[in-house]
Amino acid sequence: MAEPAISFQDVTRRYPQKAAAGDVVALQDIWLDVPQGAVTGIIGRSGAGKSTLLRMVNGLERPSSGKVIVNGHDVGAASDASLRAIRREVGMIFQHFNLLASRTVAENIALPLEIASEDPARIPARVGELIERVGLTAQASRYPAELSGGQKQRVGIARALATAPRVLLSDEATSALDPDTTRQVLELLQSINRELGLTILLITHEMGVVRDICSHVAVIEAGRIVEAGETYSVFSRPGHATTRSFLQGVTGVAVPHFVAGQLRDTPQDASAEAVVQVTFTGRHATDPMLARLTAERGVSVNILAGAIEEIGDKPFGSLIVGLPSGRLDESRRFLEEHGLMTEVLGYVG
Repeated sequence: MAEPAISFQDVTRRYPQKAAAGDVVALQDIWLDVPQGAVTGIIGRSGAGKSTLLRMVNGLERPSSGKVIVNGHDVGAASDASLRAIRREVGMIFQHFNLLASRTVAENIALPLEIASEDPARIPARVGELIERVGLTAQASRYPAELSGGQKQRVGIARALATAPRVLLSDEATSALDPDTTRQVLELLQSINRELGLTILLITHEMGVVRDICSHVAVIEAGRIVEAGETYSVFSRPGHATTRSFLQGVTGVAVPHFVAGQLRDTPQDASAEAVVQVTFTGRHATDPMLARLTAERGVSVNILAGAIEEIGDKPFGSLIVGLPSGRLDESRRFLEEHGLMTEVLGYVG
């Protein structure tokens, strides 16, 4: 198995405060491997520790304990000279673009090459190649004030690629963009990952971004990784409440309000209906299993909410259904025997 591109090994980051207040712990006991060539998302709410984790990769933050290994280099232990070399292999895209207003598109992209003391004669060709890759050939001589938000982010991506990094970091790169522009930027990042083989580590608070681009995901809450793995596995079998709350916005699995207000922990009488979340994955994901449950077992199914879509190239769906409480065990066995997952959310009269 290939060594991970980035490895967080028991990483903790504390910020000392006045003695009476105690330290602020931004990250605690972080173990996480980012696979080579993968697009990995770190998702969490504001203040969860996402940005601190990302800044560990290029040495803008150093761990209080533990190690951050990037392409075989211990970032926290690196000397200034070694850290400069590591940073050449790590590009970064920012939420608010961070472009220099006094420089044109081409000049902004050239800046990292100038800082790295690249041969001036080689810079124009490299810049031209990058401008073409991000689709801004016609805007090469324009200034940031003349660009749309999506165009500014494309400049930021080209600039991050200037030194031919092996790792690309994305700090909420699409959160300031409209949905259509977000889709275009994500498609560009996917093509870069695919064509250049770059490892991409991105932080976001939007599970839709993870669904659309990430092969792997880690969920962070209060400075700890609470869940991590391949995106499809995490989406289909979320094990933590934070993950499930994020997923409600992208998989259509929220219980409708008119049902949620009536839910009880136990059935009130024999006519009660069990409210069940059914998750469709694997080879039966697109099969009409609920229709078969009705046709073969005579169980009536009340579909309350749901959606079926793709994560990567795999079908994934989640439905909220009502099943007769008296036939709940039989219904769940039937569905689970065919590879579906079920969870009882409660009962309604």
